[in-house]
Amino acid sequence: MDNKEAAERQDYGLAKVHQASLGILKEIDRICRKYGIQYMMDSGTLLGAVRHGGFIPWDDDADVAFTRDQYEAFVKVVQKELPPQMRFLTPEELGAGNKFYDFTPRIVYLNSRTHADTEEMQYYDGKLNHLWVDVFILDELPERKWAADWTKLLHVLVYGLAMGHRYRLDPGKYGPAGRAAVGLLSGIGRRIPMKTILRLQRKAAVKDKKGRSRLMYYSNYQPDYLYVTVEKEWSGEAVDIPFEDTVLMAPKNWDQVLKQIYGDYMTPPPPEKRVPAHSDGWMTIFG
Repeated sequence: MDNKEAAERQDYGLAKVHQASLGILKEIDRICRKYGIQYMMDSGTLLGAVRHGGFIPWDDDADVAFTRDQYEAFVKVVQKELPPQMRFLTPEELGAGNKFYDFTPRIVYLNSRTHADTEEMQYYDGKLNHLWVDVFILDELPERKWAADWTKLLHVLVYGLAMGHRYRLDPGKYGPAGRAAVGLLSGIGRRIPMKTILRLQRKAAVKDKKGRSRLMYYSNYQPDYLYVTVEKEWSGEAVDIPFEDTVLMAPKNWDQVLKQIYGDYMTPPPPEKRVPAHSDGWMTIFG
């Protein structure tokens, strides 16, 4: 296969991925408007809406975010509202609450496959072998630096414990200090039931829910994304902005949110970095 054919195949595959992801986003939007719930496009999906009017052409996933109270309202209705080809999947459902991938709920598109049927996919009961939209949660963050740092440290520690229940750890991803920390925490975590760790993560996420701080953070991001801190007024109200052939909800002050995450967000990456982040050519959409 030459480079042109490979590029054409990737473009065709991404078009199918974008079509399926847009279907999920439209369902989220429909459900939220029906029940008066506020969500927001997040991360690359928000960036794509602002910079491209839809999906980033080389992106292969989608993300939305809710504040904690709006997320809890969404959870009460989403499962009964989704069409048969979609499912709301929570971290508590992996291995009946005994296995860990991450702390992110997601809406999966069942008519898809993203990987071969590997041992890792079997470990997670096949539930992660689908295209999905990630659902992130914004919780209150203390304004005092020491208290904010303590909250984020708690999440890092809990995440490290949870990694003891992952399919496999990749020590090569970390430096010497990181390998030692992950090894220690995951070793301890293996001796703690995953259901207990899930409860610890929620307690850490909602412990500052007093309504007094002007700051919020994404409590179910991976540890290396905990640097993102947003003002409540940035995400306290949603506005409609165009996305592909529809309009979706975005933070009212989306400019500040994007600057916090990406810095100079209107400058695209160099061509060699414009590649899908999650698919490796295996993704298949059935309908």
